[in-house]
Parts: sequence; C-alpha cells; structure tokens
Amino acid sequence: MGFDEAFSEFGDIRLLSKLVGNAYNNKIQQQSKLKIALLIDADNAPASRINAILSEIAKYGVANVRRAYGNWKSSGLKPWENCLHEYAIRPVQQFDYTKGKNATDAAMIIDAMDLLYTQDLDAFAIVSSDCDFTPLVMRILTNGLKVYGFGEKKTPSPFVHACSTFLYLESITQNIDSEESKAAATVKKTGQELKQDSQLMNLLRSAVSSTEDDNGWSSLSAIGSHIRNQASFESRNYGYDKLSGLFEAIDLFEIKRSNKTIYVRNKQKK
Repeated sequence: MGFDEAFSEFGDIRLLSKLVGNAYNNKIQQQSKLKIALLIDADNAPASRINAILSEIAKYGVANVRRAYGNWKSSGLKPWENCLHEYAIRPVQQFDYTKGKNATDAAMIIDAMDLLYTQDLDAFAIVSSDCDFTPLVMRILTNGLKVYGFGEKKTPSPFVHACSTFLYLESITQNIDSEESKAAATVKKTGQELKQDSQLMNLLRSAVSSTEDDNGWSSLSAIGSHIRNQASFESRNYGYDKLSGLFEAIDLFEIKRSNKTIYVRNKQKK
C-alpha cells in the first residue's frame, strides 16, 4: 500500500471516528434535554429525599413540570410544605372527601392523563410507594414515553416492575451524612444472596446470552441496554453502585477489561 493510499485510509478512519463521536454526543445532549413531568404522591413519599430524587432525574432530563399532591391541611405533610418553594414544586390540594379513600391518587392520575395529551413530554417521574399507579404507568408506556419510578422498599412489586426504571429511595445516595440516612441505606447483598435470586439470575443470563459475540463475550453497555429494555432494573437496589460490581460479586461470570470497555460472559464449563 502506497503512502497516499495509507494516508487516505487513515483519514477515512479518523472521519468515521469523528462521526461516531458526534453521534454519541448528540444522543447524550438530546437525552439531557428530555422534558419530564415529576408527579409526587406526598402522602406516600418522604420529603427528606427530594434533593436526591431531583438529582437522579437530572441524569435523564429536566423536570419542567413539578407537582406534589396531598391534603395540605394535614400535619403529616408539614415536611413537604417546608421544601416546596425551595425546589419549585407546585402543591396540588386534594381534600379527603371520604374517610379511608385516597383521593390524592385519583387527582394524580387525572392530571397525568391531562399532561400526557396536552403537553409535549418525553417522560414521567412518579414518586410513590403505592401500587395504585400501576395502570397509569402502563398507559403512559403505551404512548411511548418512559416512566421513572421512585418509592420506598415497601413499594409493591407490580408498580416496581411496571416502570421503565424504578429506584428505591433508600438506594439513592444523599449528600447528607446523618444517622437516619445511614440507617436507611441499602445493604449490599452478598454473592450468595444474589445467586439465590432466581429472577435476577435469569435476567442477567438472558441479557448476556442475547448480546454475546461469537466467542460468548458481551459488552457491559450492551447488557445494560438489553436489561433496561426488558425490565425495571437498578443495580443500586442490590447495594451496588455499578452493574459491573454486581457481576463481579457473582462468581458465575467471566469479566475482562479492554480499552476502558468491560466485557462479560458466562463461565465456561471445564
């Protein structure tokens, strides 16, 4: 190969690399500009986690609609009252018309459907530990929008699994070093405990198998994308900041690193 040909080929590679880099940057910029409606069930969510919730939402886009629902005459919502103005959250008053019936849920659902059809949104963020919003989540997903769910560990599984991504509030890192936040932190599960979770293991194995190359290796990014498309999953709910840490804790997978890329495959039987 002559110098001119080699230089030309090198130039083509540089151009291709630049185009790929620009496409990736554009994707990141578009994602960071996603318009998100944040709806908070103040009756079933702790106000102390709002800063962490907004910080997490900022990873996906901008919460340009922020509303918190509840009976603001109730003393139980005093902690929320104290942070509404600070975080530009609009309170929506909902009286308890019937004892034992949660009117807040109905108000949130009606507002969500109104926003779905009247606003140009890309996603919803729903903060609640109540499974009554499961049908709403499924309806929003039908319209092609993402739903990011936030709730406490007591949140029923139907709501957790319905969301595009669900994050337990106890798993979110806060910049508050208090005894309360330490006590609420998610305990890291051991490798043995992870292996005993059949649902988790089936999800991980399926993702690896579906994205593997001819040698059985899958890039961690491809595995993560496959898992997010298949189910509501967040490694922090198991006590691991990153998906790679979760795989490393389970000694049923081989892991290798090459050029800052992590690859995973099922351990070969000897």
